[in-house]
Amino acid sequence: MKNPETALREVFGFEGFRDRQCEIIDRIIDGDDAFVVMPTGGGKSLCYQIPSLVREGIGIVISPLISLMDDQVHHLQKLGIRASALHSGQDREVQRVVRRDMEAGVLDLLYVSPERLGTQSFRDALEKIEIALFAVDEAHCITQWGHDFRPEYLRITELRKKFAQVPCVAVTATADAPTRQEILERLLFRNEDLFVSGFDRPNIKYTVVPKKNWKMQLLQFLKEEHPSDCGIVYCLSRKRVEKVATWLTDQGFVAIPYHAGLNSSLREANQNRFLNEEGLIVVATIAFGLGIDKANVRFVAHLDLPRSVEAYYQETGRAGRDGLPADAWMAYGLSDVVNLERIIKKSEGDDSHVRRERHRLTAMVKYCETPRCRRRMILNHFGQESPNGCPNCDNCLDPVEMWKGTAAAQLAISCVQRTGQRFGAGHIIDVLLGRKSKKVLRFQHETTSVFGSGVDIRSDGWHSILRQLVAQDVIKVDTEAYGALKLGKSVSEILRGDREIMLKKEPARRRAIHNPSSRDRMLAPGEQKLFEALRSTRLDLARKQGIPAYRIFHDSTLIDMSRKRPTDLEALGKISGVGKVKKERYGDPFLKRIRAHAL
Repeated sequence: MKNPETALREVFGFEGFRDRQCEIIDRIIDGDDAFVVMPTGGGKSLCYQIPSLVREGIGIVISPLISLMDDQVHHLQKLGIRASALHSGQDREVQRVVRRDMEAGVLDLLYVSPERLGTQSFRDALEKIEIALFAVDEAHCITQWGHDFRPEYLRITELRKKFAQVPCVAVTATADAPTRQEILERLLFRNEDLFVSGFDRPNIKYTVVPKKNWKMQLLQFLKEEHPSDCGIVYCLSRKRVEKVATWLTDQGFVAIPYHAGLNSSLREANQNRFLNEEGLIVVATIAFGLGIDKANVRFVAHLDLPRSVEAYYQETGRAGRDGLPADAWMAYGLSDVVNLERIIKKSEGDDSHVRRERHRLTAMVKYCETPRCRRRMILNHFGQESPNGCPNCDNCLDPVEMWKGTAAAQLAISCVQRTGQRFGAGHIIDVLLGRKSKKVLRFQHETTSVFGSGVDIRSDGWHSILRQLVAQDVIKVDTEAYGALKLGKSVSEILRGDREIMLKKEPARRRAIHNPSSRDRMLAPGEQKLFEALRSTRLDLARKQGIPAYRIFHDSTLIDMSRKRPTDLEALGKISGVGKVKKERYGDPFLKRIRAHAL
């Protein structure tokens, strides 16, 4: 291609660049490096795909997953781009053809794994070809204690030294300040190579609910908000994944499991189903979703607490990549903190790593318990300023009521102290409520002065209070004592009344607030009917070609068609997301449907 603007318009179908894309792309075309931190769905891939089309040579993209490589290559080929992947999932004949095309210089982009990159034969082959650039996709994998860490990524440093004249671009959607610094150092980038775009995903509505009956809570969320939508449900353990997937199927949903314990063929089959089918729910561990480019995921639900705000941001970012309304919903309880503390304690890291992971977990707990804007907390975590509130999180849409909880905090502190700081939340609540459980009687806690002192507050109220006190570092969770609650450093000033504790009041049930910008409300009745007709046309074409429907056109493109109703190819080419190749390949059937709708 002659220039990036032509590539953007004719190949990808977009009229203009977003945010700092143009600046980054020009920099790479000129031969400089770039480390790009940009939200999921923000257009990171274009930052290396377009320079690969404009510069001489082949763009070598280092990607973490075979399924991700194949998905991106298939998409690029549909756009008329000469792209291939080279990986262990291919037979020898396919690998031979790809190597031949690479050595002949007939490719625009070649996707490889970090393991492939480390082989001597591939490195020798690189020396014989002209390389446009190196791109490191999902660059957070290079950090030693990233949640998707791959040791093979560390060898990219050697490659950078060997091909110092070749520009390198690294992209990721999730990287706090320490992670960004480590990536800069490992990839031999300079500080001026760093480009941090906005982290905000305004189309995502964030909601956190106290975990009580997770089955009924999840079922209510799905039936009220997403009865037939595609989405992801994240769980911490493989066993829980299987349990939830089976239960959702019993409830009438189309749900499949995904975790590292499944054999590779079933994992691949389930991921392909997710990419190709509409209305499918994947129940998964964090092993699922890295780099998934499915545009119409309408919700991401968490049934267990993520390990960090970074992990949560990346996982929730898999929803709403098309820019249309989506939900990030989570059910969270104190037991989640106990389970994650145990995982951190068992990790192979040194003391500094354990401290860092606990700090990240603490930040995640504070996010769950905040009475303030959740979006603001996420943005501030990544060092980005934000307004005081937003129109799209539960705390802003349905503000919580605060109350002076110092007296209740004093009761909780006294109960933890007088029972020896050896018991979990359930036992503490039994004592406060005056319940003579077997454990209470066995340890004679019915004789303590705190027994029955908290009967004015219901059980779920005490669960909320204890969670908030943990989030405020007043009480800590001790994993060595099986989740026992222990006292923090500031309890004495609270007991003396020198520090006031403010707590949020948990309503019996927060009212369901539907996103005011949902797709149905974005379109007039006539437009909605045309949109559904265009979806039907898209689905028919996708089934005939054996590709995901969103690979033909995103929902946002169909919405634009429904509003503007183009009647010829020239007008269709002005719709966002309709490039030259797609216009020629798919234009006629969509125009035919639009014309028929106007009759």
